[in-house]
Amino acid sequence: MAVAGRTARGLRRVPGVPVPKAPEPRQTRTQEEKRRRRPVKYKLFSLGAGLDMPLLIFILVLLAIGLVMLFSASYAYSYYHYGNSYYFISRQATFAVAGVIAMLVISTFDYHRFHQLAIVIFGVSIFLLVFLLICRYAHIESIARPEGTATRWLDFGFVSFQPSEIAKFALIVMFAHMISQNLDKMSTFRYGVVPYVGILALFAALIYLEDHLSATLIILALGAILMFVGGTKPKWFILGGTVLVVGLVAILMVKGGYQVNRIMVWLDPFSPELDPDLTHQTRQSLYAIGSGGLLGVGLGQSRQKYLYLPEPQNDFIFAVVCEELGLVGALVIIVLFAMLIWRGVYISIHAKDKFGMLLGLGITFQVGLQTVLNICVVTNTIPNTGISLPFFSYGGTALLMLLGEMGVLLNISRSANVEKT
Repeated sequence: MAVAGRTARGLRRVPGVPVPKAPEPRQTRTQEEKRRRRPVKYKLFSLGAGLDMPLLIFILVLLAIGLVMLFSASYAYSYYHYGNSYYFISRQATFAVAGVIAMLVISTFDYHRFHQLAIVIFGVSIFLLVFLLICRYAHIESIARPEGTATRWLDFGFVSFQPSEIAKFALIVMFAHMISQNLDKMSTFRYGVVPYVGILALFAALIYLEDHLSATLIILALGAILMFVGGTKPKWFILGGTVLVVGLVAILMVKGGYQVNRIMVWLDPFSPELDPDLTHQTRQSLYAIGSGGLLGVGLGQSRQKYLYLPEPQNDFIFAVVCEELGLVGALVIIVLFAMLIWRGVYISIHAKDKFGMLLGLGITFQVGLQTVLNICVVTNTIPNTGISLPFFSYGGTALLMLLGEMGVLLNISRSANVEKT
């Protein structure tokens, strides 16, 4: 005779009735499964909430070296013209501190706000460019400050800046905004070419009328890069490049003069047939580079900065770098720029959306283009176009704008680190 008993769980066992199986205990995910499921963070390379440490280090190192070299390049010129060896470095250092603070603050803002404000930023930039031209042709030199044949600066007394610097960022934001909304149509002529060529033509025309050829070329190059990344067909770049070359040749033939002289200086800066005033800056730059040799003459020991090289704190500061630090020092700085650009591209392609990718690539390639063009000008690889070296050349508002853009890139790195990498 069967005897009723109790199960291990305390339930009464009835003879002949199967005991239901107890539910399996819920399995907990192992640490390995959890690690695979959650987004990976580069904790070693992040600061705060995903801030990209390598990018921040490259920015700060370049900024620090830039300030040291600016002081070294400028103190003789500064003392001669202003009676104060610290005239340029004190102003640049002030803007550098303000710029770093602005960079860190901007890095906490969601970069998608630029997506929402793209049209406003574009409109403000166009207004400033038009306002500069109005003041120029109305001969209001107290506002539109002339420099030789060019008028690139708006001067309001308490602050002065180049509207073309704002235009570069405005173009990047506007193109990132438009392309990210029309990705599936970028292969068509109507949506992938026409609106962007129109905006580029407007920017290029307004900036070229300032006699600012280098900024015009950078604007065109940035626009082309963003269009290419966005998906515009390559055949339109071939056609556009052909039109651009023909247009430049036509401008040189019609205007001649100043631009043709630059090309002649580029071809042979030591020609006795050319005006020495035209070749002086390029020749002194090459003398400085050659004097540096492999290891340089020593920090602060440049001879060309003693009123031989005109305004050594500006576009030709890299010549002083080569003279004082030599080929080795120049290569170290070039490598630092290359690492900054690599990190910017890496962050951009790991952004969480197309707008972030395009915005980050635009900012990164802007720095890259300016760096390459400046070094090519200083070494006489291309004609002199009057372009500054990021982090190094004197210019407070330009430095502030640059560090602000670095803040945007750092903000993109936050979301990229958290959600993508």
